[in-house]
Amino acid sequence: MLITTWNINGIRARIEGAVAYVREAKPDVLCLQEIKCQDEGFPREAFTDLGYTVETYGQKGFNGVALLSLHPLEDVTRGLPGDDTDVQSRFIEATVTVGTLSVRVASLYLPNGNPLGTEKFSYKLGWMARLEAHARALLATEMPVVLAGDYNVIPDPADARRPDAWTNDALFQPESRGAFRAIENLGYLDAIRACHPEPGIYTFWDYQAGAWQKDDGIRIDHHLLSPQAVDRLSGAGIDRFTRGWDKPSDHVPVWVALA
Repeated sequence: MLITTWNINGIRARIEGAVAYVREAKPDVLCLQEIKCQDEGFPREAFTDLGYTVETYGQKGFNGVALLSLHPLEDVTRGLPGDDTDVQSRFIEATVTVGTLSVRVASLYLPNGNPLGTEKFSYKLGWMARLEAHARALLATEMPVVLAGDYNVIPDPADARRPDAWTNDALFQPESRGAFRAIENLGYLDAIRACHPEPGIYTFWDYQAGAWQKDDGIRIDHHLLSPQAVDRLSGAGIDRFTRGWDKPSDHVPVWVALA
């Protein structure tokens, strides 16, 4: 099972690239973030024509997540548990079965948290605490779990070309990194880092200051795998080539393969 996550940064603005990528990579499951449209505005037919089932949790103009699957999506849930007052569309989850392998897959878009010292950073940390609690609850199911998405967290200095440039950013604060580590400490594995311990592994390059051309990137798109998913992990990678396309997202697809 090939499970890919991609912050598409506006599905309608990037539809040609998204369809081209799906045709080429053929992921079993594609987790999208920042679709930036309501459910009825998502270009479903572009993907259903390719054989994908589409489930969305949209929001007008910003946020929004989606799951696209070549296999049935069962028990679809929308919204991260723990706060009924949270109206931001940042989390969707479903069970995907391929043969004898059933996996609980989430597409998540974690809050950015900037600027520091505001309610936005408090919201980020509160959201991460809720994610930790939900990740703990999912472990009790004893089924493979993949929490995939744009975490807006740079876990370690090695995950940035210039870590010093991010010291005053919410993505690189000790609290953000600690919250990410707390989920790992439950038993979840950062699949990309496990498969690629070498430096220079990035998933995001800003549109400004020639970041892509200078390879001035950061790694903020992650797959966290439960122990049962780790047992099936056969590979992981980053499809950097899409960042060089016309009208690209500033993020690139990141994938894991389970066997």
